[in-house]
Amino acid sequence: MAITSVTDTFGVAPQIVEAEMAEVKALGYTTVINNRPDGEPGHPADSASLQAAAEAQGLAYIHMPVFGMNFPAETVAEMQAALAAHGKVLAFCRTGNRSINTWARAQADDIDVAALVAPTGFTIAE
Repeated sequence: MAITSVTDTFGVAPQIVEAEMAEVKALGYTTVINNRPDGEPGHPADSASLQAAAEAQGLAYIHMPVFGMNFPAETVAEMQAALAAHGKVLAFCRTGNRSINTWARAQADDIDVAALVAPTGFTIAE
């Protein structure tokens, strides 16, 4: 599993599967955010299966689907709330781009997101 640590309390990853939830827990994450919509082409698991696997490891699980590179205000607000309430968070999507972009929008008022994200190799969408 390829996780990019963005901060001490937030990481992003490409698709994770049920069998990797134990590793997520072992790495100290307390919450998993799934930014993939169910039924997206190439998605190897549905949200319900991922949630069951996360909760079996004692992880909080949030399904916050992001469609394309669209980041409505409600999704950004949901990410802000999740980050404020859920300890060390791992967000994932197909490649990690939607997850880091949702996080960046949720953090935009608080930090220099572009400078923080630059070393990760991800691109922040306009």
